[in-house]
Amino acid sequence: METEVPAILRSRAAVAPDERFTFHSSRMRMTRVTPEQLKAMDADSDRCAVELSDARVDVLGYACLVAIMSMGPGYHRVSEERLHRRTVENGGPAPVVTSAGALVHGLRTIGAKKIALLAPYMRPLARTVVDYLTHEGIEVLDYQALEIPDNLDVAAHDPARLPGLARALEYSGADAVVLSACVQMPSLGVIEEAEQLLGKPVVSAAVCTAHRMLRALGLPAVAPGAGHLLSGPMPDRPVPPAAEEAPI
Repeated sequence: METEVPAILRSRAAVAPDERFTFHSSRMRMTRVTPEQLKAMDADSDRCAVELSDARVDVLGYACLVAIMSMGPGYHRVSEERLHRRTVENGGPAPVVTSAGALVHGLRTIGAKKIALLAPYMRPLARTVVDYLTHEGIEVLDYQALEIPDNLDVAAHDPARLPGLARALEYSGADAVVLSACVQMPSLGVIEEAEQLLGKPVVSAAVCTAHRMLRALGLPAVAPGAGHLLSGPMPDRPVPPAAEEAPI
């Protein structure tokens, strides 16, 4: 969140040179990616929302995808609504985007119903991500769990390895590939390389989060170098009635 999302926003200078962004962060503590630490982390999100709304920000992004997904199907809607309410109570109302909800929204935006994905999590947590997306009507044809338990090691993972790892997936029938189902695992610099290699649209949790935040700001969701989703104006695709998104 603190590296790739600002990088995407900075890249907009090529298409919108008059725009200026400031980036503010508040941290929920987590060192090992376990269900227990993820639950404790999510419980701290209300504090972060209040702290960030002190700065009267225009949009909030909740960066931990698996913390949301591990709380149960559809939880991104609950979290986004609750954290928005905290900003309202603090006198600094702002829309809230979760990376979990943003990934779902981004995949729907490009019309992806079948995907393959890479995740840094231990296999049970990666399976949680697969089940969450399945509940949202997105079929995961294949996935690989890299099984990296330490959060700092996730951030240190070499993104240059990701296109090759993605190529080993069964992706031929997929509509898109998720190169990193985790905002913490870097992938931005190889998104377009992976698209060329795989011949498919490629997204990441960070790219989808930036896309959703730009839309929440009322700005064109376009940024160079971030792959198909941010390559140009995308249509608003209908959302299945069983899994309606809050409008942003």
